[in-house]
Formats: sequence, C-alpha cells, structure tokens
Amino acid sequence: MTLCNEQQYDFLVFIGRFQPFHQGHLRVVKEGLKRASQVIILCGSAHQPRTVRNPWTSSERELMIRGTLSAEENSRVHTAPLMDTVYNDDAWVRNVQTTVKGIVTAQHRVPHKTPLIGLIGHSKDQSSYYLNMFPQWQSVPVENYQAISATPLRKHLFSAQSEDFLSSEDAQKLPLHVRGMLDKFMCTADYHAIRNEHEFIEKYRQAWQTAPYPPTFVTVDAVVVQSGHVLLIERKARPGKGLWALPGGFIDGSVKLIDACLRELREETKLKVPAPVLKGSIKQQRVFDDPHRSARGRTITHAFYFDLAPNNALPKVKGADDAKHAMWVPLAELEPCKLFEDHYFIIQELTGM
Repeated sequence: MTLCNEQQYDFLVFIGRFQPFHQGHLRVVKEGLKRASQVIILCGSAHQPRTVRNPWTSSERELMIRGTLSAEENSRVHTAPLMDTVYNDDAWVRNVQTTVKGIVTAQHRVPHKTPLIGLIGHSKDQSSYYLNMFPQWQSVPVENYQAISATPLRKHLFSAQSEDFLSSEDAQKLPLHVRGMLDKFMCTADYHAIRNEHEFIEKYRQAWQTAPYPPTFVTVDAVVVQSGHVLLIERKARPGKGLWALPGGFIDGSVKLIDACLRELREETKLKVPAPVLKGSIKQQRVFDDPHRSARGRTITHAFYFDLAPNNALPKVKGADDAKHAMWVPLAELEPCKLFEDHYFIIQELTGM
C-alpha cells in the first residue's frame, strides 16, 4: 500500500483494555489510520472471567471497535487478544512483540523493506507505563480526548442507577454502535450477574468507609501441586461465586502466615496430608500485591507453594467451609477465564508453567 502524505508509518500499535471502547479510544484509532497504512489493536486482559473491571470478552470488544469503523478503515485494522501476565512484565512484553511480529509478517507487502512501526496512545496514569517498554518502536502520543475514562462509565453501567445509563451524559462518551451493543448486553444474564457482584462488593466496601484511611487486607493462598495437578476449590459465595480458586482466606491476627495457610487449606479441602509433610514440601513463598488483584479493596496475599512428592494416587479432597467443591486440576487444563482474581497468574508464577 502506498502511504499518503500524512502516513509516516507502516503500522501503528494501539494497546488497551477498551472496557468499553469509548470516544477517546476511537479518536486514537482514527489518528492512527491517518498516520499509518495499517493499525494493530491489541485487546488486553483477554481470557479473563467477567467482572466489573473486565465485563466484555476480547471478541465482544472487537465487535465494538469494528462497528465504529467504515469498511475501508476495517480493511486496515487488525485486532488480536492480549493476555495479561500480571507478575511478569518481560513475559507480557514478549507476548506483545510476538503478536505484533506475526501480524506484521502476514500483512507487510513491501519486500526487502523493513516496516516502520510505532506505538500510539495517550499517557493518562500509571496504567499507561507500557508506552515506555518498547524502545524499538517510535512513540506517537495522542491527547486524551475530553479526559474520558472507562472506569466511571462501567461504574455507572453496573450501579443501581444503571436504568438511566443510555440516556445519560456518560452514554454520549460512547460511539453509537457501542451504545447499541450495551443496550442489548443489559438484557443478558451476564450483565445481571456482574451487576449483582458489583452491588455485593459495594456493600462490602461500605463496611470500612468510615475508616480514617483505606485499609490493606492480608490473605494467604495455598498452591498445592502433585504429579502435574494443582488443588483448587469452587467458590461457594460471592465474590467470584462459581469460579475456581486457590484454597485460602484472610488471616487471623493471632496466627503466623503459614499456620493460617494450613488452616484454610484443611478447612476448605479436607486435604489429608500431615502438617509436617506439608511444611516439608514448601518450595517457595511469595507475596502477590497487584493493586487491582481484588475488587474488595487493597489486598495483599502471601502464597505458599507446596510441591508434594509424585504419586499415582492423588490425595482425596472434599469441599467444605467457603468451598462448594475441591478438586485436583491438571496444570495443562487451567483456563484463566475460570479462575478467581489473579489466581491463574499466581499459579503461573510459582510453578513456572
């Protein structure tokens, strides 16, 4: 494709969560199409369970994006899902590089000419730090259009005042096509499940609204692995009802972290492995503290990795307490869209999978 006078780049890369895709995002895409022959849009936080922070799948977000563009513009836009790697920036950067390289290799039609690639976006807060992580690509800054943020839009959409969302000023910050998609989405079971979860979390957070400053919660999680299987529970109640999770919970102020972890492990799974054996199988202990890891508030967890000796018979387990079920799941069968909060990434980090 021949570049027009304004088009300085062969490809511009735009990375975002687009939850939802709003007028500010659209301005960036339009600017990218002016400056490049092709635009690559990576939809972050792909393959996550539906939450207030990530309500829509990557395929749904692609429909939002493409529905706002003309046929000619769509022919020059390429989208791809991008998974998070919450505790490994290097792995995330590698995923971005690999995805972009694959698209560029397939779409670049000028032989013997290295494509000129840029990274387009606007720096609005600490979540945009990624703009500095790709020195091999030129940076193309774009002004934050009307300072639109998706966070208050989502909060309104899932709040008790959601009935007036589509007629509100907030809705005007969304392209018409996206508003139509949200109108239909608000009639689905997925929408109502997220809204109910949001209402539960808001009531939960109200319990400490009068504190002089936001509290920091401390939890423990047990990553128990044997013979290529990890021990998980199915959560019985909100938040995360029905999702898979690591056995764990909030600590009692009167016990050590390891003792709290062992207690939660036994209460939720009835795992019949003696405490000395469990303590002797601890391979690693690590703190996980991503600020967004829990919607309930700032929550820091201490995860213990128990690497049990291989055996052709896995220990019997049974869900109890906060767990509806307990089960051994092959590591190769873990699905991030089924796991609570950041538990998939905790398992990923500790096991090296």
